[in-house]
Amino acid sequence: MQRSPVSISLSSYGADLVREHGQAHFIPLVAAAGASWIEWREELLSDENPAQLAQSAEQHGLESVFSSPLELWQAERREPNLELAATLQRARAFGARDLKVSLGHFNAHHDLHSLGRLLAAQPVRLLVENDQTDHGGRIEPFQRFFSAVQGLDLPLRMTFDIGNWQWQAQSALDAARLLGRHVAYVHCKAVRLRTDGKRVAIAPDAPELRQWEHLLRHMTQGITRAVEYPLQGADLLALTSEQVKLLAHLGQSRLEPAHV
Repeated sequence: MQRSPVSISLSSYGADLVREHGQAHFIPLVAAAGASWIEWREELLSDENPAQLAQSAEQHGLESVFSSPLELWQAERREPNLELAATLQRARAFGARDLKVSLGHFNAHHDLHSLGRLLAAQPVRLLVENDQTDHGGRIEPFQRFFSAVQGLDLPLRMTFDIGNWQWQAQSALDAARLLGRHVAYVHCKAVRLRTDGKRVAIAPDAPELRQWEHLLRHMTQGITRAVEYPLQGADLLALTSEQVKLLAHLGQSRLEPAHV
């Protein structure tokens, strides 16, 4: 089967279902749906065996990303989060090529050289994501961070979460224009404001897909994009396959000849 540049974040299947069955349960489903990547979720792990998950994913032809809620930079420490080294090792044990974390409280006083020494010691690439917080969900801290690491040649890129910008009233298009060259992984989710004032992730409609098409033009062609919105229904394979096809199609217009 030809693989698509699509990842499935296992949180999309709902925390209760994932914890009930374990993350290994979803490997055949993700592969059969035509995705090429699977995203393990640290916060949903129970008693999974890392080596078994890594082996099963490889047997099904899947690459993997390890997602952790860890914040890279803490306000009170100059060095990276004390738990980063262990989390990098955990990601490696799960067979992940990338570890996704939040940026955290980055400022000019943080020690980038200590981060460089830590990353140089292992093969997992670090992806920093915009989250929903004031300190880690705005464009400016990411501009400062990537400007500061420029020239250090670190195995470090960005996870661009399309929906999360809305929590801080930031423009996803502006973010893509300013940060797109640093992005290696895209989290896709549409967002709706409920009547109780809470924002929630939902599947995209046509307007969101058109917007995402524009966003991807500022990033590397064929970049991996992940489903991170609810995949819940009676036929999970059909539902997942449909969403994989939708996301895989994004950016294809750049590959097609123009019509006059």
